[in-house]
Amino acid sequence: MNFEGIYCFDTASVRFAFYPEGPGGPRVVAQISEETLHDEFGAREIGDRLLETCRRYFHVIEPVAIARYQAGQHGAITLTVDDFALHA
Repeated sequence: MNFEGIYCFDTASVRFAFYPEGPGGPRVVAQISEETLHDEFGAREIGDRLLETCRRYFHVIEPVAIARYQAGQHGAITLTVDDFALHA
């Protein structure tokens, strides 16, 4: 799936969309913290440059977001370092 995202300065995170049921299903928005992108993916960028990191690793980020959604978290989904420790 193509990466759709924006950098949010107020939360120091990248907010992105994903489609847990495929392209014809609902569009869900989640976010991943700047700290997580630095710690888990070795990103050295800051601010809106982190969009490229998300794009590069979306094949890893998206399944984690889908798993959180399928686990019943339909409210705000924020991915943290802990989410990726379970999928390492």
